[in-house]
This record gives sequence, C-alpha cells and structure tokens, in this order.
Amino acid sequence: MANLLDIDISEHVDYDPNNLLDTLVKKLHLKNDAALSRALEVAPPVISKIRHRRLPVGASLLIRMHEISDLSIKELRALMGDRRDKFRVGDASSKPKP
Repeated sequence: MANLLDIDISEHVDYDPNNLLDTLVKKLHLKNDAALSRALEVAPPVISKIRHRRLPVGASLLIRMHEISDLSIKELRALMGDRRDKFRVGDASSKPKP
C-alpha cells in the first residue's frame, strides 16, 4: 500500500484546491492568501503548497475550514473536486497486529 506522502496529488485530474481556497477567501471577505492563512491559523507556505498541489488538504485543516466558514465538510470537499461519498482507511491500518 502506498504511503499518503508517496501519492502524487497532481495526478488527480478533478482535484482543484484553488477553487476551495478562492471560495474561502471570497466567503470570508479576505484580501489574500496571507489573510486566509491567519484565519486558518496555519503558516502562509501551507496555503502556497496546497495551491501548487504539493500538499493535500488534510483532515485537521478541512475541519478548521469548516469551523470558520460554516460550510459543511461535504461542501468543502466538493469545492476541491473530491466527490467520494466515504473515506476509507487503508487495509494495513485496519488489520490487527499478530
């Protein structure tokens, strides 16, 4: 099973984190990505790495986006092109250790 960090998120054609970030900037009436990073309480390079598809939007950041925007997690995922109904944990982590 591939490690999450080994997966190239640029391969996912429908994935567009820019739509998500742009929507948050507009909804929150922010001036730019620096203001968004302050609102999300993350370092500015995190937003840049997400925009350039070098870093996926993690669960904790997605939850923070939900908290400050009042958009549902499903709506936030849809904004970035994630249309999956459910997230599943990989096989290796769900099996008991011998």
